[in-house]
Amino acid sequence: MNLPTNPDLVQVLRGGHVESFHRGALAVVDASGALRLALGDVARPVFPRSAVKVLQALPLVAGGAAEAFGLDDEELALACASHGGEPAHVATAARMLAKAGLDAAALECGAHWPGHDGTLKALARSGGEPQALHNNCSGKHAGFVCVGCLMARAQGAEPREFVRGYLQPQHPVMREVSAALQAATGCDLARAPVGTDGCSIPTFGIPLRQLALGFARVGTGQGLGEAHARAARRLRAAVAAAPFFVAGSGRFDTRVMQRLGERVFCKVGAEGVYCAALPAQGLGVAIKIDDGNNARAAEVVMAAVIEALLPLADDERGFMHTLAEPVLNNWNGLAVGALQPSAGLRTALGPAA
Repeated sequence: MNLPTNPDLVQVLRGGHVESFHRGALAVVDASGALRLALGDVARPVFPRSAVKVLQALPLVAGGAAEAFGLDDEELALACASHGGEPAHVATAARMLAKAGLDAAALECGAHWPGHDGTLKALARSGGEPQALHNNCSGKHAGFVCVGCLMARAQGAEPREFVRGYLQPQHPVMREVSAALQAATGCDLARAPVGTDGCSIPTFGIPLRQLALGFARVGTGQGLGEAHARAARRLRAAVAAAPFFVAGSGRFDTRVMQRLGERVFCKVGAEGVYCAALPAQGLGVAIKIDDGNNARAAEVVMAAVIEALLPLADDERGFMHTLAEPVLNNWNGLAVGALQPSAGLRTALGPAA
């Protein structure tokens, strides 16, 4: 397959010289669908993976399950999360399930070791084994289970039996989740490429332009149905109130939203995808790094976008600049290089601001 060459978005410097670089694409769209900025191929479908968890959580609030089971800010934030499996994350996912009358056996996301290093080491030292609750998607899946339990209640069905198989495309829960994703992005998922995500739910190929539109709509409510618009406001407020639960200790998403609150909703996805809503600006952002680099390149691009497009106080600007141009230290703690947005990216963001 021949793909167009996307521009360099991030450079890696060592000794003042470019050691490597990361190409990718970026779309900034307003809630009317107008493209405010495009770099690279923003029409090629990409799998957004975990970047769209807030869109997948819309039915949890819109359908009434969040209210029926009394889910709080921490629990709703976790439903949008790719968390590190820290003890508070695990306990919160278990609490969500308990409120719906089920337990961790209802989760079908699979188990993996905690992403948070200290938690992983503590679990290993204790002789423990990873459980589904440690899965970075356990909050999202607990939300799906809550949706299914409310559906079961309405139909007079046994909840555990009704929920079983909820990650299958034709299950009533997953149909609601896919419908919300389609409504927000305007992408016809029946015609989209489809694969299986790491947590086993379907993942659809959606162009960056339409992913950015979905986040502009989440940030403003414009273009969403009334129930989804209300759900988007509630989820954004929950994440702003409890940002630790959307990622975890030291993580980019948590750090940015702890500092900037509801002015930004940002969410990482696998393989170099990052999405964000800037509600006051009425903008959505979608990024794809070609080589799938998350921890370095995608974060640098997102930080540069926020730094350029969001009005910031001096201390906030300094904070975002450290994320946009992080220093690279070696194992002796010596500063040996840095990451930085490419000149092309900085130039393009100037007019967009």
